Amino acid sequence: MDRLKQIESFVSVASKGSLTAAAALEGVAPAVMGRRIDALEARLGVKLLVRTTRRITLTHEGSAFLEDCQRLLVDFNNAEASVSAGGVKASGHLRITAPAGFGRRHVAPLLPEFLALHPEVSVSLNLSDRVVDIAGEGFDCAVRVGDLPDSSLVSMRLADNRRLCVGAPSYLKRAGLPQHPSDLARHSCLTLSSDASQTRGWAFLIDEQVVFSRPSGRLDCSDGQVLHDWCLAGLGLAWRSTWEVEGDIQAGRLQTVLDAFAAPPNGIYALVPQRKHLPLRVRLWIDFLKHHYAKPDYWLNAARSLA
Repeated sequence: MDRLKQIESFVSVASKGSLTAAAALEGVAPAVMGRRIDALEARLGVKLLVRTTRRITLTHEGSAFLEDCQRLLVDFNNAEASVSAGGVKASGHLRITAPAGFGRRHVAPLLPEFLALHPEVSVSLNLSDRVVDIAGEGFDCAVRVGDLPDSSLVSMRLADNRRLCVGAPSYLKRAGLPQHPSDLARHSCLTLSSDASQTRGWAFLIDEQVVFSRPSGRLDCSDGQVLHDWCLAGLGLAWRSTWEVEGDIQAGRLQTVLDAFAAPPNGIYALVPQRKHLPLRVRLWIDFLKHHYAKPDYWLNAARSLA
């Protein structure tokens, strides 16, 4: 049996949550999809799906394998598109969405160069901190920062995203330096409103385990830029991404704290709806972002331009 077909069937069933729905999409009987999944699990020697008469759920191994399979299928389709496209130029309208703060700094400034490279492409950019329904709202690609919720969307990691606990020197002089994440309970912490983000809280590495904390304070806001401004004004501590505060740290306007407990980075991702053939304009846009974000001096130069 075709190994690629097994993987495609697994991704389809996991995404649809149903053998019947996945089979209908491909135009085969549910039993055919079931045999493909059985063959894949037998070949790998691991259970990927738990199937009952009412629902299908992923095992822990299945969840990890699903992400790898989605990337594999995207890379495979991209490789085919590269050959078949040949000298064909990218064209058409590209709809992109990104978080407001990150999009203003690291998506919008890159678009003029992208359009210059691909003059037959037009772009609509949506900047919003809400979690946009990409497929439902007709977007071709989303840029997301941080941990990703379980989803049928295909994700491609563009870069690492490191977050730091920071405060203005004036605040730290007044309130003192926290020595341990537990000290945050005695500090003024500037946090995102509970309805503004999907984040699980501030992440710290304690005893080799990532621990999430939800500190509180007298000020919270749904806009990350406002939290940044409040932090610069000395109103408290904030947990911000390096792409946002690196310039302030270099200029001495902000100071990092709790560095010994810094959690490993999460990611900056491009997300696309589940589909077999990624339009050339979407693939080129993702490759374009990867190219820029991978430059050793990109983030440093971006921070300097905002300093």
